Amino acid sequence: MDLLDFARGPGLVLSAAVFVLGVAWRLWGLWRLPSQADRSPPREGAPGPLTGAGRAIVRGLWPRRAFGDNALVITVNGYVLHIGLALVFLAYAPHIDFIHRHLGLGWPALPDAVMYLSAAAVIYALLFALWSRLDDPVRRRLSSGDDYLTWVVTFLPFATGMAVASEPSAQILARDAVLYRLPLAVHLLSLELLLVWFPFGKLMHAVLFPLSRAATGRRFSHRGVRA
Repeated sequence: MDLLDFARGPGLVLSAAVFVLGVAWRLWGLWRLPSQADRSPPREGAPGPLTGAGRAIVRGLWPRRAFGDNALVITVNGYVLHIGLALVFLAYAPHIDFIHRHLGLGWPALPDAVMYLSAAAVIYALLFALWSRLDDPVRRRLSSGDDYLTWVVTFLPFATGMAVASEPSAQILARDAVLYRLPLAVHLLSLELLLVWFPFGKLMHAVLFPLSRAATGRRFSHRGVRA
């Protein structure tokens, strides 16, 4: 068994298990937190809890004008990052083939040129996010090791993936054997590192952000505060 065999076999199984069990454990921990019912009457004219939760989720998708242009730039950069990440992971032909082999799901792929542009946009967005964090003294002081480790484990799959994508995806899928086993193994291991870190770092915001915004919107709407 070489490194690629390990990454495709035990490494993938172990990382997927840590990802699923870790996310479930975090959600179970939140569910078990004690909560105290708000016994105060809702403010007159206040929307219902579901409406308040939904408004807070939607309102949080865009920064308020009072936060200034810096918040707008950071928000736009975040959209570039997340949309590009979704496109590369879900619309690149070899990735779709990978998902189909393991989960039995499949869909049409986007052209390779779109994937290359998306991957480049993600790398640029990640570098800009790191620079803006280091350049701002307030954000730099608020940053912890979790922020930087999360950045690294997100960046590595794209950097190693660009190294593997040296030919058209059709040629990659048509070949029976892997041409460059070590680069592909490193790429898979970087993805597995991301899966292992996901439940324990700030990547978990992908699961938790709608829950936290909904809870805040529900509480504020009860008091008559607009999200």
